[in-house]
Amino acid sequence: MDIDVDDGARGMMDLWRKAHDLVRLALFVEYKRTPIRREDITKKVLGSNGRLFKNVFDKAQSILQRTFGMELVELQSRAGLEQEANAENNEDPLTEARKAAGIKKRTAAAGSKTYILRSVLDPIIIEHAALTDELILEEEALDAPSDDEDDEGFGHRSYGSIISWSTADQLGTLGILYVLLSLILVNGRVMSDMELRSILKRLHLNSTSTVPLSSQSTHQHLTTEQLLANLIRQGYLDRVQIGEAAKGKGKGAKRGRATQADEEAGTTYEWRWGNRAQSEIGEKAIAKFIAEFMVGREDEDEDEEGDNRGPQRRRADAETRLEKMTQGIGRAAGGQLADLK
Repeated sequence: MDIDVDDGARGMMDLWRKAHDLVRLALFVEYKRTPIRREDITKKVLGSNGRLFKNVFDKAQSILQRTFGMELVELQSRAGLEQEANAENNEDPLTEARKAAGIKKRTAAAGSKTYILRSVLDPIIIEHAALTDELILEEEALDAPSDDEDDEGFGHRSYGSIISWSTADQLGTLGILYVLLSLILVNGRVMSDMELRSILKRLHLNSTSTVPLSSQSTHQHLTTEQLLANLIRQGYLDRVQIGEAAKGKGKGAKRGRATQADEEAGTTYEWRWGNRAQSEIGEKAIAKFIAEFMVGREDEDEDEEGDNRGPQRRRADAETRLEKMTQGIGRAAGGQLADLK
């Protein structure tokens, strides 16, 4: 009896140990913004105990949610995302006939067996954590490096908020990413390579332009091409080859970086959201980002012209404009804005 109890306790301790190992692995991989593959979990955490995946995964989720306010979420496969988009936007007569006849169309697996970490904190908590607090601002000013210190890092400034933006995400690259995701969304969820690069030029981001990074990075800056390649590798953007060249190279469209040979052959590409953007950011969040920016600019214009409305009336009008703007963004996207996937 005692032997059985000891074996059971050791087994449970081993499960929790593996769960903590998975948490450490997930946090390490997330630092580089790269997905963690199920085969890596099996190899580095489970070993020969692959059948324990669900038990270990569930316990790791509990630790992540309770301690770090995060969760592991499986990314959808590209085939799954494309099939879902086609199902929403292209209800052709053949599809309707299949439904009427009760014939199920063969579907691609939605899961990709790759995972990322995603915040589970309430957006209100994050919003308040980003607000400036005078006491925090004073403390940061005292701890700030002096002008005499040799500091070439980018982004050393005080924000006075619980979230330390100077030592967290790369704000420059994050801002560019949100702009690109916004443009792709309101362009019907797809944008040609020529259109995207034309817009980047208007933002003074040519292929050789540099984007400064924070002092936490191992590099001081990235070129625009390096940044785009990083965003593709991390899964935020997807670049797809289109046209006859893609059809001649097998099923589906070709993805990846453009090469000199592609340019000489006249190969064309288009840009879409990557699966990480769908699971981590979401269309509704980007629509809110766009709407708040546009409505905020309208409010600034009205302030300059003089506005006699009271505070309550102004808030109500702003909320109405936000709602209408969000609806317009949905129409520009070509359909209902999707939740996190």
